[in-house]
Amino acid sequence: MSYPPEVAATTATAEAAGGPLGHLARPSLEGATPAGRQGWRRGIRLAGVVAALVASLPVHAQLFKDDEARKAVVDLRARVTQSEEAAKAREAELTTSLTRLNAQLVEQIGALRRSLLDMNNQLEQMRADVAKIRGSEETLARDVAELQRRSRDVGQTLDDRLRRLEPVKVTIDGREFSVDPEERRSFDEAMAVMRGGDFDRAAASLANFQRRYAGSPYTNQARFWLGNALYGKRDYKAAIEAFRSFVTGAPDHPRAPEALLALANSQAETRDNRGARATIAELMKNYPTSEAAQAGKDRLATLPAR
Repeated sequence: MSYPPEVAATTATAEAAGGPLGHLARPSLEGATPAGRQGWRRGIRLAGVVAALVASLPVHAQLFKDDEARKAVVDLRARVTQSEEAAKAREAELTTSLTRLNAQLVEQIGALRRSLLDMNNQLEQMRADVAKIRGSEETLARDVAELQRRSRDVGQTLDDRLRRLEPVKVTIDGREFSVDPEERRSFDEAMAVMRGGDFDRAAASLANFQRRYAGSPYTNQARFWLGNALYGKRDYKAAIEAFRSFVTGAPDHPRAPEALLALANSQAETRDNRGARATIAELMKNYPTSEAAQAGKDRLATLPAR
């Protein structure tokens, strides 16, 4: 088999040197790939250079003993083995460290997840508490509003009651008096019934007013209108008593002349013409300038002699 020129030259040089590289002569390149052939060519060139260097050394330097070469190889292998073992130990140490770090990282991640979960649960609880507080605030606001409304109502009711209890100023027959609000209301209601023409109810209301409010500034008016109510319901005897009580109790009252005339009319209705004449005479004597006295004079002309 033929070799490239450089391979042949290198092989010849190695054989001539008779050194340890002589076994490289006549290499077989059959079946080698282009890349393999290129590698062999580079190896051959390197072997030639080494052979040339060996040839240039003194003859005694080329005569290394085989045991020294083997010892060098053994030492080299030992150093390689030691380096490999150190690399393996370092790799194992790194693997252990990485495993430990990975375990710590996994544990930290788990702790972080648990912490996040706890924080999320706390957040949800806080949200629920806030919602509950807001609901409580709304309930409290409604309760406060209701209490304020009730307070206003109670205050208004109390004010109304106090106003009903506080004396009020009224003018009766040209004079000013202080009367109880309920007293005024009762008298006004009785007079409203009187103006409505219900003499039975008016008489009962006025009589009840006199019993309930004895000494009231309305007493004289109550007596006068009670007499008129009794006259209106044709209870003439009771009317006579009411009018006489009024005139006796308030002879200076502006309505005293009217009361005497009404008294005389009530007497005439009971056929007490003598009593009616005497009452008209009293009217004309005590109140001669009053309109009632003139009306009494006219009424006297219509009364029978007896």
